[in-house]
Amino acid sequence: MVTARLVLAMLTAMAMGGQAGAQSQAAPLGALARLPVKEVTVFKDGHAYVIHEGTVPIDADGEVRLDYLPTPILGTFWAYSADGAAPIRQATVSRRRVLVERTALTVVELIQANIGAEVSIRDRSGRQLDGKIVSIPVRTAAELEAYDPPNSEPRLPEQSKLLLLQTHQGIVTLQLDQVDQVTFKEQPKGKVSDEEFRNLLTLSAARREPRPPAAGQAAIGLMYVQKGIRWIPSYQVNLDGKGNARIRMQATLVNEMLDLTDATVHLVIGVPTFAFENTPDPMSLQATFARLSPYFDRSARAGQVLSNAVMSQTARMGEVRDAGRPEMPGELPEIEGQGKSEDLFVFKVGHVTLKKGARMVLPVAEFTLPYKDVHTLDIPYALPPEVRGLGNQSAEAEIARALAAPHVEHKLRITNTSEYPLTTAPALIMRDGRVLAQGMMTYTAVKAVTDLKLTTAVDIKVKRSETETGRTPDALTVSSDKYGRADLTGKVTLTNYGAKEAAIEVRRYIVGHVGKADSGGVAENLDIYSDDGAAAADPWRHWLPWPGWWRQVNGVGRFTWKVNVQAGESVELGYTWHYFWR
Repeated sequence: MVTARLVLAMLTAMAMGGQAGAQSQAAPLGALARLPVKEVTVFKDGHAYVIHEGTVPIDADGEVRLDYLPTPILGTFWAYSADGAAPIRQATVSRRRVLVERTALTVVELIQANIGAEVSIRDRSGRQLDGKIVSIPVRTAAELEAYDPPNSEPRLPEQSKLLLLQTHQGIVTLQLDQVDQVTFKEQPKGKVSDEEFRNLLTLSAARREPRPPAAGQAAIGLMYVQKGIRWIPSYQVNLDGKGNARIRMQATLVNEMLDLTDATVHLVIGVPTFAFENTPDPMSLQATFARLSPYFDRSARAGQVLSNAVMSQTARMGEVRDAGRPEMPGELPEIEGQGKSEDLFVFKVGHVTLKKGARMVLPVAEFTLPYKDVHTLDIPYALPPEVRGLGNQSAEAEIARALAAPHVEHKLRITNTSEYPLTTAPALIMRDGRVLAQGMMTYTAVKAVTDLKLTTAVDIKVKRSETETGRTPDALTVSSDKYGRADLTGKVTLTNYGAKEAAIEVRRYIVGHVGKADSGGVAENLDIYSDDGAAAADPWRHWLPWPGWWRQVNGVGRFTWKVNVQAGESVELGYTWHYFWR
């Protein structure tokens, strides 16, 4: 008994008309629309806000099929009508069959490409057959699906290994793998078409009355956020030795997402917030994001150094226009300061062409900022005897080395008088065409001040000495617990062996309670939970297990001095403090 499904399969196969009919059910690859990238907003952490826009063919059903399927993060995929003439009713992604045309590279592919051609075939046994290629039998996708259980995965057509050849004696069957040579009576076709699965994006335009024509054009657009393009800033700081620094900023674009052709790129200074950055949108048809290079991996060294991890401060600045900067010569993209958007500052880069997998360096801005030379000395606190021995030996050895060799750092104190915020980036410091050092520029808003480390001031020697001056048992009682008091005095000696006067800012941190600071110094107890200086004062807090009672009776203190040390002279800075112990 012939089942309804079998009848349906037979009717379908008859309607398809064999192999040609089967192929017509798959969308030709060349008929799929491609939307060019119009704009890309690039963040330093590797996220990119991409806008595709263009005019594409629309079929009689009001549908546009695209061959590019992005991998956006959850909730950022949007499709829209660019002209408003045919609003987008729905967007669908699915795994569809497409007809792909390729150059025939084998004898079998040449036979497949030339159905109906007059040929002379010799098989491996030496037999010669003349005739016309009839077909290579194929089980169509519709036939296979008709026999498959419901909800089965779609399948591609199954091509047999037989060749049907029309000869004067009738239709001869040949095994394709037995064909040794084919002689074509006329010039053969060189292209063969095969079906394969592709992930397609279909946009359906809302129908209007009267119904649109059977074929037309529609202006549509896509927007989404996806990781795959990032920009890495860098600075060149040229010192004139007279208090002015000529600063050049450039951007390195790393593109691992898609081809850009004459696109507008916006480079963002600031910290983006994407709540679902680790969750792919279902429209991508992927459960995970594509694997990118270490430049996009925050756990990798390259990702940490050059990602948002180094730009953790929020940008807040006034609007900036780069109208006065001359245009770049040649074929370089056009770049201008576009101004701020909420807490983000944006540089606009015009006419960028960059292939996927390529990198590009762009000049961004150039300006002059005032600076002055400063020297800083930060001395962390030493571990009191009550804490020593609680941690690992390597941690205590590291602390001992840091305290045994304190050094003065020579820095450039730069005031940002430009129209641009300075972002966190590597900075190459030069003078008279020679490289002096490389440091890290930190985020600096317009009119703010930042310190850029130049080098260690080897001509300024530091000596630290401390002495316990007394102990008082049971000096403090807290909840019936008694604590002794240790009083200490310390001294920092600075000697300038250089050829000119040095202005030095000294910060000495202690654990306990500050007393007095001589030589015009300032003594203050810090709020360990809120003061920024407390974090700098507590570099060992993650290394050692401090006793639970310690912070109940002790805090962190800081002594600060600003002194000028003449060439060949020394300055002594004294201080006193105490702490409680048990």
